[in-house]
Amino acid sequence: MAEEFKNKVAALTTTSDDGVSNGIYTAGAGVTAIIIHCQVANVDGTNAADLNIDLHDTSASSAKAVVSTLSVPADSAVNPIGGKLVLEAGDTLRAWAGAASDLEITLGILEIS
Repeated sequence: MAEEFKNKVAALTTTSDDGVSNGIYTAGAGVTAIIIHCQVANVDGTNAADLNIDLHDTSASSAKAVVSTLSVPADSAVNPIGGKLVLEAGDTLRAWAGAASDLEITLGILEIS
């Protein structure tokens, strides 16, 4: 069993849960991924922005909210996932913002294959 730490960063778009432009991270084939850290920073110096995060479960063919419309104040950061989040092979973590270019996400991931 191999373990590998990875990180992923992205500026969030305003596209809702379409699974294409807002797919932040997808666990690869034969990989179980554990999100061990998730931070979202609001880089807008003036306005708050809403954050949404969904987990698309490939085996169930459905997406469910992890975070829904969380207001992130201007010039601040939040850790929206309270603990570890497990993604099975093919599962995707999706995220989008209420305002374009206001929110940036940073993930710490442990991949086990």
